[in-house]
Amino acid sequence: MRSESAISLRSGRDVGWLYLAVVLDLFSRRVVGWAMEGCQDEALVEAAFRMAWLSRRPGVGLLFHSDRGSQYSSYAYRALLAEAHVTVSMSRTGNCYDNAVVESFFGTLKTECVDGSSFQSRAQARQAIFGYTECFYNRLRRHSALGYKSPVIYEQLMC
Repeated sequence: MRSESAISLRSGRDVGWLYLAVVLDLFSRRVVGWAMEGCQDEALVEAAFRMAWLSRRPGVGLLFHSDRGSQYSSYAYRALLAEAHVTVSMSRTGNCYDNAVVESFFGTLKTECVDGSSFQSRAQARQAIFGYTECFYNRLRRHSALGYKSPVIYEQLMC
């Protein structure tokens, strides 16, 4: 799965936007790949996918779901997935519920990490998102869908 979200940098030297793309493992809700950049393009989603691919090394038959954004439907991105023998699944046009798990992740991220924060730089925002995702969300945050286990604990118990 995937999606991207934007973080507004309102003060400091890096005023503007920082875009975040993530790849979630639907089984455990674990963030297995992510990337952050100042622009929202196919390079952003390619970086998140490559991180997920290298961390998981999935076998043939992986199903990768995304929305119909231009980054995900670009020729270069679809070629990357085809080269990895990944089956592509895309949401129906205008239906946010098809990507509900990722949308829920971004709602949680914004509520628990981003809202109320005033990042002075992209580096500061990246550090906060890294800490939240890798140290808290994947390892400690409990999910009702996982029997109130964190993604890492759930994977350990189920494998």
